[in-house]
Amino acid sequence: MHNPSEFLLTRRRLLAALALSPVLFNLPPALAALPDTQRIIALEWLPIELLMALGITPMAVADRPNYQIWVNEPKLPDSVIDVGLRTEPNLEFMAQLKPSLIVYSAGYGPAEEKIKRIAPGLGFPFNDASGKPLDVARRSLTELGDALGMQHAAQRHLNEFDAFIDSMKPRFANRGSRPLLLMAFLDNRHVLVVGQNSLFQQVMDQLGLKNAWLGETNFWGTAIVGIERLAEIKGADVLCLEHNNTAMIQQATSTPLWHAMPFIREGRFQRIPAVWLYGATLSAMHFTRVLDNALGGQA
Repeated sequence: MHNPSEFLLTRRRLLAALALSPVLFNLPPALAALPDTQRIIALEWLPIELLMALGITPMAVADRPNYQIWVNEPKLPDSVIDVGLRTEPNLEFMAQLKPSLIVYSAGYGPAEEKIKRIAPGLGFPFNDASGKPLDVARRSLTELGDALGMQHAAQRHLNEFDAFIDSMKPRFANRGSRPLLLMAFLDNRHVLVVGQNSLFQQVMDQLGLKNAWLGETNFWGTAIVGIERLAEIKGADVLCLEHNNTAMIQQATSTPLWHAMPFIREGRFQRIPAVWLYGATLSAMHFTRVLDNALGGQA
């Protein structure tokens, strides 16, 4: 048998290590046992992405129809159940599914106490005061990997992400200093533009791309502006994110104002597939591939 004093010493060291771990310290007591990864519900699209980066397909998600429009990748299998809106999911239905864990975006959707009446919950932020959502996403993936006992899967994905970004940098080396504007139509008179504090800005920084939008942005790294503001954008490539809004785009781009835009006269406007602006590493990789299809290898 082991020496009882050695056993107690080892146990004390283990407990001390756990107490010093910021990830484990913040986990709910119900996560003392690892959750069943086959029975996890994701209430927002960012945690869906975190799960799938670890190789986990959620049992159920919120607002699957709009996920397929706005996020597009990674694809969700047909087996994934829809539990309603992200802001107001069907809590009774969720309880009937008996999840082992509910993951959500912090500060979005149902109150935390309502979630935890159903199952243990973990919330993840999109951004913080640093304005570096990609850094936040990396930390979130590591924390989720720790909570699920999948630390190696989390680190493997982050290594693959870094290698992928490094491999894509040469594709944009010939662009010189010409900047890039990313936008999406919200209606016939307003667009959403992407700027500082955004996930896409961090990716562009890593790829060596300059952002043409130097104006205001919000906490999410975007701004809603009138279409007329785009007339300020000169000498730039402009990429428009589509989200099942072809009719709106056609109407908004049929006006004399639009045809007078510098980037339209220069033939530097393209429509590109939807990429989720408020995602994590998988969205960053999808965005990089979309950028490569639109602009890679071009001067």
